[in-house]
Amino acid sequence: MKKALLAGLGILLTAAIFVSCGGNKSKSGSESGTLTLMNFAQPAEKEILDQVLQRYRQSHPDIKVEMITTTQDQYGAKLQALMAANQLPDVFYMGPESVRQYVDGGKVLALDDYVYGVEGVDVNDLYPAALEDYRYDGTILGKGKLYALPKDFGPAALAYNKTLFDKYNIPLPSPTEPYTWEEFIDVCKLLTRDETFGTGFNINWCLPAFVWGNGADWIDSTGTKVTVSDPKFVEALQFFADQTNVYKVTPSASQAASLDTYQRWLKGELGFFLCGSWDVATFNETLPFEYDLIPWPVHHKGDKTATYRGGVGYAVSARTKSPKAAAELALYLSADKESNQMYIEKDLQLPNLQSLASLYTSKDVAPKNRQEFLNIISTSGRPWPYNNTYNRVWYDDFFLSIAKVLDGDMTAEEYCKTVEPKMQKNLDKALQRAADSSKKNSKKK
Repeated sequence: MKKALLAGLGILLTAAIFVSCGGNKSKSGSESGTLTLMNFAQPAEKEILDQVLQRYRQSHPDIKVEMITTTQDQYGAKLQALMAANQLPDVFYMGPESVRQYVDGGKVLALDDYVYGVEGVDVNDLYPAALEDYRYDGTILGKGKLYALPKDFGPAALAYNKTLFDKYNIPLPSPTEPYTWEEFIDVCKLLTRDETFGTGFNINWCLPAFVWGNGADWIDSTGTKVTVSDPKFVEALQFFADQTNVYKVTPSASQAASLDTYQRWLKGELGFFLCGSWDVATFNETLPFEYDLIPWPVHHKGDKTATYRGGVGYAVSARTKSPKAAAELALYLSADKESNQMYIEKDLQLPNLQSLASLYTSKDVAPKNRQEFLNIISTSGRPWPYNNTYNRVWYDDFFLSIAKVLDGDMTAEEYCKTVEPKMQKNLDKALQRAADSSKKNSKKK
């Protein structure tokens, strides 16, 4: 296994080294040579990318593009190896959580001077919220120069099993008004029978919706203080655990061990489950029941529903020999209209372009309430709490021993008071690293 990984890294490094020497100017003065694009595209997506590259080559005849495709699990390690060797691919995936670190480290190129006014692709048609995730002014995300263009925008909505609702004669939920926690539990109890459960949420992906839906967060508005001991945060975590330990509307740990909640959802044994925009194609091919989307529950009527908005972006190496061509390649990959239409047809992801929103929401296949995904993009979606904190070590600390709460061995209040000091210590370290890196980078300039 290790030999195979090292061999794979060797190939990547060789390819990157070759490309770093290949960029130059053609006789006409335009950029020429070879660009590398590194991604973890699945086969259906790769077919779309191949067509995008064909259109890109029509307007960039002197540029050759070599695509390095890896698995999503291996991508991070391979990218870090190339970065350590100062041989980043010309264009590669970068998540919003990496923007500060990569920019402060001088790893990525600011794209503003290259991507506006390019014929045939319109950066202004991209969702503003998606672009904000990749803007950075040297202090905070959301402002300043643009360092990536969205590859995708991955909102996570709440799905429900419509067939199960009909079977048990339960009134269908509103597509626009979220349940309160009390209403949600009442419905989950009605859905919990001999072979079915109300729900089965993964805490890493789903707890944020309950925390934010109760007006709490992991850190304060300044991004410098951990706030998990806030009573509203504690209340949300306890409610999450009580779904299993008190209300008995989710599979127990032993039941989940014999059949995980994802498989239960696929079999039609759960009433509610998380549905990302990336799940739609799989769900439509495999689910033996009807499903649809609704907003995430809130604690009280009038509270604002919220969930995370994920995704990655196309970044350009600061060391590329062909910055204009590389930036325009990122733009084509993000904003090419024909490829976005193909993504809609195959339901692989939401379109990046605002102008195609109605084409996506009007599709005559499940889920009917696709508008909920767009609502998350425009209003209720939030970035992950660690996106602007340089690293996520402090955030991951919170989940290391969370099973004690989920299993009922510790109350949420006890756990949050115990874990908060450790989280704060690592957040302080992350903030100090950010300050040191910014200072070092400013001196280089």
